[in-house]
Amino acid sequence: MKGLLKLYSPINELKQLDKNIWIVDGTEIQMNFKVFKIPFTTRMTVVKLSNNKLWIHSPIAFNGELDNKIKELGEIAYIVAPNKYHYSYILDWYNHYPKAKIWLAKGVSDKLKVEEKENFIALTSICKPIWSEEILFTPFKGSIAMEEIVFFHKESSTLIFTDLIENIEVNVLPLCYKLLFRVGDNQYPKSRTPRDLRLSFLFKRKAIKSYNIIENWRADKIIFSHGRIILEDGSNKLKEAFFWLIK
Repeated sequence: MKGLLKLYSPINELKQLDKNIWIVDGTEIQMNFKVFKIPFTTRMTVVKLSNNKLWIHSPIAFNGELDNKIKELGEIAYIVAPNKYHYSYILDWYNHYPKAKIWLAKGVSDKLKVEEKENFIALTSICKPIWSEEILFTPFKGSIAMEEIVFFHKESSTLIFTDLIENIEVNVLPLCYKLLFRVGDNQYPKSRTPRDLRLSFLFKRKAIKSYNIIENWRADKIIFSHGRIILEDGSNKLKEAFFWLIK
């Protein structure tokens, strides 16, 4: 059945963006905000490291056929839950890869109800994961709503966001959804931080410091979880996305 949003077919297929980095687009989901539900597309990122192990960012729903295709690339060894809203499928993937290290952003362990020990590790700015030479990372601070970890795959010059940038394309929307996306200010072609998240950044100095780290990585491409991604002119598009912080 056709959803409200534009899906990025083919679904559940590896799509190579550059050397050693792929995305997998999933189905549309409905996020429950108690008063109403909002549709979102889903996306995960797969990186092959120099040790031939795989690093997975924000995994989508587990799928046997997709898993078989990923196995052709290598063994999943590291799985990242990048913020407290992107954790739903972590345990499903962990059940299939119990030897994988699970890296958790702030707040995720409470959502998953797991202890941060052994295979479940809190990802903080002082961590030095084995993959951190190839994939840089920093917590994006300053929001009272959440703290998202932002990543940079050096080999492909790709920034990997989750919810800090959205660029949602729609198919057909009822009036109520049109109003929500208009208020949210996150509809294609704007590629920016959603309005509600922007308003949660009460500690602007911390946010600016985080942004400056990311800007200095000089990305060519920008991946995020919801909407059309950015495949060129990443540095300038980054400035446009964070206009509210650097104006």
